[in-house]
Amino acid sequence: MAVVYRARDLMLERTVAIKILRRDFSNDPDFRERFRQEAKAAANLSHPNIVTVHDFGLDHDQLFIVMEFVPGSDLKSMLKTGGRFKVEEALNLILQACAGIGYAHRAGVIHCDIKPQNMLITPDMRLKVVDFGIARALASIAPDEQSDVVWGSPYYFSPEQAAGNAPCPASDVYCLGVVLYEMLTGYLPFRADSAEELARLHREALPPSLRRYNPAIPGSLEQIILKALSKDPNLRFPDADQLGTALRGVLKAHNEFITEIVSLPNATLASQPVPAQNHNGMVLLDDFAYALPDDLQHITEIEKENYQSVRNRLPLDWITWILALLALIAAGGLIPFWLWVYYMLYPPI
Repeated sequence: MAVVYRARDLMLERTVAIKILRRDFSNDPDFRERFRQEAKAAANLSHPNIVTVHDFGLDHDQLFIVMEFVPGSDLKSMLKTGGRFKVEEALNLILQACAGIGYAHRAGVIHCDIKPQNMLITPDMRLKVVDFGIARALASIAPDEQSDVVWGSPYYFSPEQAAGNAPCPASDVYCLGVVLYEMLTGYLPFRADSAEELARLHREALPPSLRRYNPAIPGSLEQIILKALSKDPNLRFPDADQLGTALRGVLKAHNEFITEIVSLPNATLASQPVPAQNHNGMVLLDDFAYALPDDLQHITEIEKENYQSVRNRLPLDWITWILALLALIAAGGLIPFWLWVYYMLYPPI
């Protein structure tokens, strides 16, 4: 619906992005209102993970939005060129999206069009959410509203959006779940040749298991994503903040395990696979093992085997064993002494 230019702000001497509504849409009241709504919604949100809007106006019968320029690429392009993400990399990015969308939810705004095309990634792997063109204010939504026109992206929208029902913060949670599913597997949960069939699948079909495409995904992470993809909004996380909290727990456990692997002697690490390169050329450690500690729920058999294989390769600490043996001998040597003390205090009759 618009063309975006990179431009130079001569007054403030900074690079900006200017989004201009296409001329063939400029005379359409619905598109003009959507464009104005995008500027208004984004301008009221100030967050590091949401693109900042600087200005909005009309010039020579053309509506425009001046916004922060974000160098880099969008998430969809990165998926196309680099394939699926490593667990740690995917979580670090989606947590930034949850932070931005969670802030919008607290401000009473639902994005309604979350997809990887609307997530810009800078070269240092910072994520910013863009395009609030169909965003809705919570205060303006009637719970029983029904629309004949379905707004959103068919591959990513929620079941209630697909049915033309009122969106809610949990609708954005569903979309985030679809994006994370694609990041970790390289596939969308639902694919079809028509928007109508995609809408039906979102409303009725269950998504395939993530480990069908990537067996190394932690079971606890799969459970969180499947919860986010529940058909009933009441069964999902209520907002992006809650989803982020759950994902941070998985990332923390994952990082603790990776830290334990890295702390092993070099001889042990030498027998492990060579780490892969991520989309930004940085070395990742996920390939050492995807397993999580044994006390986590939903751990898979693959994860248990990986974790145990690392445990089996730990070097034997002889010093610890010798000290333990000496302690046992010392404790055992005190037994006759205590028996002598006892009989001195309580001589047998």
